[in-house]
Amino acid sequence: MEPTPDAGSRPETVRRDLKALDRAGLVRRVHGGAIPAGRLGFEPDLAERESTAADEKDRIAHAALAELPTTGSVILDAGSTVARLAAELPLDSELTVVTHALPVAARLADHPGIDLHLVGGRVRHRTRAAVDAWALRAYGEIRADIVFLGTNGFSPDGGLTTPDLAEAAVKRTLVAAARRVVLLADSAKHGQEHFARFGRLADIDLLITDTGIAPGARAAIEAAGTEVLSV
Repeated sequence: MEPTPDAGSRPETVRRDLKALDRAGLVRRVHGGAIPAGRLGFEPDLAERESTAADEKDRIAHAALAELPTTGSVILDAGSTVARLAAELPLDSELTVVTHALPVAARLADHPGIDLHLVGGRVRHRTRAAVDAWALRAYGEIRADIVFLGTNGFSPDGGLTTPDLAEAAVKRTLVAAARRVVLLADSAKHGQEHFARFGRLADIDLLITDTGIAPGARAAIEAAGTEVLSV
């Protein structure tokens, strides 16, 4: 008979099992537990996305720091991984940062070296991101050195997708507003397709993802012309 694990080991066992199920695509980890993967037919709110694949997102955000210009202009998209990047910007950074994401702006508002520009518009409660005509017009007037982009799903066939048409329109404008496009997306998003398509993988210069991405999937993405960095 196998020994019964003591009470102290059970929380760690549960966390390990949930992580394994999350990687397998059977559940998605959220604060306080997990939700069935089938529930991702609707758009998860910001709190759920913040706690999903948290370790992977931290590594992706840290790796993205190497892509920042020494000086210049940066667009930060809405999304939990991009918000992690904003929180990691070094205090000695001297950058012009443009964002339509309230959580990103809140993390950078007191940064001493950041010249922060907040794009306005209708704020979606689920993502805390500004959308619609004001946001589209503002991004149409700039040309940044680099944009760090988020997505809900990506694949060579489906491209880049998100559940909401208004969010997709803003993301499409971001891609056109920067000289270099870097996508920050954990591997669980690979193969997922949502209602609104906002671009192709060929629009992305660099994908930073985690090591959970399969070798075949990586090869297909690279064949589409996108460099892949897995961390």
